[in-house]
Formats: sequence, C-alpha cells, structure tokens
Amino acid sequence: MTATAGSAGHLPPALRTEALEQLLTERGLIDPKAMNGLITTYETNIGPLNGAKVVARAWTDPEYRRRLLGDGTAAIRELGFGGFQGEHIVVVENTATTHNVVVCTLCSCYPWPVLGLPPSWYKDPAYRARVVREPRAVLSEMGLKLADDVRITVRDSTSEVRWLVLPERPSGTGHLTEEELVTLVTRDAMVGVAKVAAP
Repeated sequence: MTATAGSAGHLPPALRTEALEQLLTERGLIDPKAMNGLITTYETNIGPLNGAKVVARAWTDPEYRRRLLGDGTAAIRELGFGGFQGEHIVVVENTATTHNVVVCTLCSCYPWPVLGLPPSWYKDPAYRARVVREPRAVLSEMGLKLADDVRITVRDSTSEVRWLVLPERPSGTGHLTEEELVTLVTRDAMVGVAKVAAP
C-alpha cells in the first residue's frame, strides 16, 4: 500500500506505519525479516526480561521491594532500566486478595523499559474498553479466573504515569535463586492479565 504525502496524515497510525515500512522495503533501506526480528526481540526478550529482573529482585530482597512500591521509577533505575516511556512508573502489588490489571484507555501508554513493546491485544480497542467495564470477564477470557472475593483494580496508564504490576510470587519457589525466578516471570503477569506459574 502506498500513500501520498497529502493523504498520509489522514490514515490511521497502523496504515501509515505499514505504508512507511513498504516504502522503505521497496527502496532497499530495511530488511523485513530483520525488522520482524527486532520487534520480536523487544516484545518478548529485552523489555520483559528487564521487568522480570525487577520482579525477581523484589521477591528476594524485602528492602528493594519496599523501595519499588514506594518509588517505582527510582527503584527500577537502580537496576539500570529507565528512559523513554519509563519516566514515571508506579508499581502495584498483586496479592491473594487484591488483583491489579493495567490498561491504557486512550492509546497504548506502556512502560517500555521494563516490558518492551506493547502486545497487540493491549492496543486493541476491545481490550481497552472492556477491561474497565468488566475486568473479571475479560481476565477470564484471557485464561485468568479469579475468585469472586478477589478485589480487582484497573490501573489506567497515561502519558504521565505508567503502571507495572508486581505479581504474587508462586508458592513452592522459596528455594529458587533470583536468577531462576527471573525465568518464571512473564510480561502478561506484569500487566496483570496472568499469574506467575510455579515451575
């Protein structure tokens, strides 16, 4: 798909992105396979791995956990993660009785330094609208069934504040090292649409 300069501003962002990618590919300036690999890396490896390190440190270091819940941005910076889209991160904790789930109702504000690029479902208008109105139903559809007595709080990310969920540490992991715990933590658990499973 190709858009003229005059019409490009009227296209939805996804179509403009697609048009730009096609143009750059046609001119030999980017390799689509390399681009897909880069996107996958940021979606599933670099970003979520950073967040998993933050979570594992909080699970194993009570003082770090206290600092993380008190000033998420500063505590995350202690581990070397910060920058664009991570200027102000607030961390909230999931427990046996309270569950936090994150959404951005306006667009797709997301803490890139600790979670990488937002997944497509996070940007989907259906998720953004429904999780606010019926969070328990949406979580259930995504595979997370919570007991009726668990209180659910929906956290709306904005350009000023981005949220990160500190998931519950699964039972039976007391013997695991911080490095071993990192491998258990998923991006979805740090958004609040899943729990961390025991190994």
